[in-house]
Amino acid sequence: MKKFLTQGRLAALIVFAVLVIDQLIKIGVKTTMYLHESIHITDWFYIYFTENNGMAFGMEFLPKIFLTLFRIVAVVAITWYIYKITRRKEKLKTGYIVCLAFILAGAIGNIIDCVFYGEIFSASTHDQIAQFVSVGSGYSDWLHGRVVDMFYFPIIDTYWPDWMPIVGGDHFVFFSPIFNFADASISCGIIALLIFYSGYLSKNGSIHDSTETKK
Repeated sequence: MKKFLTQGRLAALIVFAVLVIDQLIKIGVKTTMYLHESIHITDWFYIYFTENNGMAFGMEFLPKIFLTLFRIVAVVAITWYIYKITRRKEKLKTGYIVCLAFILAGAIGNIIDCVFYGEIFSASTHDQIAQFVSVGSGYSDWLHGRVVDMFYFPIIDTYWPDWMPIVGGDHFVFFSPIFNFADASISCGIIALLIFYSGYLSKNGSIHDSTETKK
């Protein structure tokens, strides 16, 4: 009997679990908090509701529509790649598949915001909490929704010493980006991939360690 939890099914399970958790958190925050409202958990951890038009961790350096289409193309490419390598007779390490699945899940999670949120939610403002609305009555158009972020970890919040040149006396926060569960999934997947499985990819991006079987 073939093993039930194949690499392909494991990848699908990871993607599904990450998406459910990510969307539950985002919807919960968006429908219960005002824009830029903050909940103090500890001095180094806040739930801080914000939205952005850009990529992971609030970065914005490309037009919105381009970013959304780029995400969709990337998701299709990663999905096809995972499908191909999980159907090979000579399997790759399961950990490698897991890393790719986390990256894929995070990308899909943010795509959902970009594609659908503008159409199904009213706007979040400083004095109005967003609500579900009928499709087409939302705050924006298809593909123009804003990504919901909420995790803020100001691990060090201080000021540069006055004697330092240029930055002396300026406010300094170590790790100021605000991110979501999907961003964390992408980052963890990429970091683990680079640390443990970088040898799987040759300079042209093809698999060159195909002789190594999964553990």
